[in-house]
Amino acid sequence: MTDSWDSRPEPDDEGAEETPGEGRRFPCGQCGAKLVFEPGTTALVCKYCGFENPISESGIVIRELDYHEHLARLADGEVLQETPTVKCTACAAEVDRPEHVTAFACPFCGSDIVGAAFSRKRIRPKSLLPFRVTRSEARSGVLGWIRSRWFAPNALKKFARMDSRLNGMYLPYWTYDCNTTSHYVGQRGDYYWVTETYTTRSGGRTVTKTRRVRKIRWRHASGTVWNTFDDVLVVASHSLPTKHVVELEPWDLEDLAPYGDEYLSGFLAESYQVDLEQGFEVAKGIMQSGIERSIRRDIGGDEQRIFSIETAYDDITFKHLLLPVWITAYRFRERAYQVLVNGRTGEVQGDRPWSWIKITLFVLFLLGVVGATLLLLDKGGVFEQIGQVGRMGMSLAGVGGHAWDGVLASV
Repeated sequence: MTDSWDSRPEPDDEGAEETPGEGRRFPCGQCGAKLVFEPGTTALVCKYCGFENPISESGIVIRELDYHEHLARLADGEVLQETPTVKCTACAAEVDRPEHVTAFACPFCGSDIVGAAFSRKRIRPKSLLPFRVTRSEARSGVLGWIRSRWFAPNALKKFARMDSRLNGMYLPYWTYDCNTTSHYVGQRGDYYWVTETYTTRSGGRTVTKTRRVRKIRWRHASGTVWNTFDDVLVVASHSLPTKHVVELEPWDLEDLAPYGDEYLSGFLAESYQVDLEQGFEVAKGIMQSGIERSIRRDIGGDEQRIFSIETAYDDITFKHLLLPVWITAYRFRERAYQVLVNGRTGEVQGDRPWSWIKITLFVLFLLGVVGATLLLLDKGGVFEQIGQVGRMGMSLAGVGGHAWDGVLASV
């Protein structure tokens, strides 16, 4: 397979007719064409006549939902909606099927998705962050990111002069709030100093000296700490490398908008693969580091050991939301790579190939610089001067030792 970006045509505006968001269709009030959401605005825009239709405020208050109550309702199927979903056979991503489309490129890996949709029952998102970064801004960010990769193959940088297909995708997330009560058992370590006697050789003689040595006095510690966690963010997708998704943070969650189909018009949305209960298990791992910091502060001292922690999680609430990411995928030497752009801040993260030839040449260059520096120092007689200084010091030490022996003998 040749190295390539997806070369299929891409519209100049933010939404593509062939990749609309799921759900309602929004016709232009002037020409009847499809309206798409314009990033950075609160309006739907017609890509043909330029007509703008402001998105009206819904007045819905975004609120946290009770976790345990929702789990019980989920068991009865009360809070689920049925969504037509298609699955990519190459990367296993599950994407809400675009309306009136039978084949399209997977926004995660670029492979063609062809096939009938299947139905999934999912919790409907209640809020989202609309796209703020435009397609052109995201493209510029990606190309700049690629060009700044020092050790990337030259062939990859040539791709940076080509148009890559960017897909606007809403990724599924959970946020969790809760109060925790943690009982712990550990040890507190306090530093103290002792004077230690030791022997060493000096001037050809064995001498006794003393030095200060730091030690730790450990004692039992146990207690209880309480923590409050707010908006612990968990990505509910396995389709993208977790490392890169996390590096897209932070997100301005304080600017969440109530969910509306209008914001998805012209974009795709992924269905969650990590369910509500699984997401909370991930959140527990994220909260654990904060709990441990609280315990160490509670133990006090100079060092701490934690042997066991038992944590109770109370007042758990959650939100299911969508966050905007621009995604491009390309193949280089038979391997697929992904680059992500935060649809709110423009932060770019992704995969890239390495040029081992460039890395090897750089290492050889550094070795050459070190070798040349040592050669210049040797020609300048620096090493000889250092040797002379060393020998002089040893001679002085010897003379001083003999003189001191004479003084001791005369006493």
